[in-house]
Amino acid sequence: MGLVPLISFFHPQRLWLLAAVPLLLLLYFGLLQRSRTRARTRGIDNLAKVMPKQAAWKRHVAVVAAVVSLASLTVAFAQPKDAVDVPRERATVVVAIDVSRSMEATDVDPNRLDAAKEAASGFVDMLPRGFNVSLVAFAGSSSIIAPPTQDRGLVKRAIENLQLAPSTAIGEGIYSSLDAMQLVPPDPDKPDEPTPGAIVLLSDGYTNIGRSSTVAARDSKEAGFPIYTIAYGTPNGYVVSNGRREPVPVNPAELNVVARESGGEAFEAGSRDELERVYSSIARSVGFEKVDQEVTEFYTGIALGFAVLASLAVLSLAARWP
Repeated sequence: MGLVPLISFFHPQRLWLLAAVPLLLLLYFGLLQRSRTRARTRGIDNLAKVMPKQAAWKRHVAVVAAVVSLASLTVAFAQPKDAVDVPRERATVVVAIDVSRSMEATDVDPNRLDAAKEAASGFVDMLPRGFNVSLVAFAGSSSIIAPPTQDRGLVKRAIENLQLAPSTAIGEGIYSSLDAMQLVPPDPDKPDEPTPGAIVLLSDGYTNIGRSSTVAARDSKEAGFPIYTIAYGTPNGYVVSNGRREPVPVNPAELNVVARESGGEAFEAGSRDELERVYSSIARSVGFEKVDQEVTEFYTGIALGFAVLASLAVLSLAARWP
């Protein structure tokens, strides 16, 4: 939870009431000093004779606990807030998958593309029910395979039917994803508000044809759609062409730039299990949003605990009173 200076409040101006805390402590210590001075000048009075010596520390505990309780109540009165994850009711996610020939590499069992298909289908199921999902495939060119829809079965069937093609055009895949965002049906309750969205882009290589992925990433950020990139594969990947092995190591550098320039986040996965974990993490990121919520209960609980402590100290003193 952190210390008070690190906390945000809905009504921070109410914290001025905390100024009463040091004033009360000063008053208490002033009265305590005055009492000691009188005792030295007048001698031990009748009250001191009958008051057990061990009662002094209980009196201190009662005062300190009461002051801390007051301070906690003041903090609660200022209505502290914290950013918590709240499920989004509506958003659009475009899943963009690289289907270039290098995705045939078998460094991921059974191969990169088949493993990516399975993980992407699982990712679609992880998204909240009210989300629209779209599928984009890109190689030397790109296309919208499934427009934004809440029909999970349709999108998963489209994923299963993806086929390999030559070359890699990551920039084109991003632009097709932005085109898919334009196809999102308006929210019937808020028709004039744009629907929040994100692009999840998986690739194992780098652009060798088409428009710049960096420029496309900046355009995506301007449109309000962060890109979560997944560099999929291992440094040992290869494909067989004309009877010869051709190395196709994963290349995360370009995808890192795309994520950074779009305001998204870059991930890497070298196995099917890692990819599933990455998709799960992304699903939590795009499925929830940070919202300020009041956390008054925490400080009210502290105040109650110290109030109980102060009450017990006072009752203990009262029980010893002759």
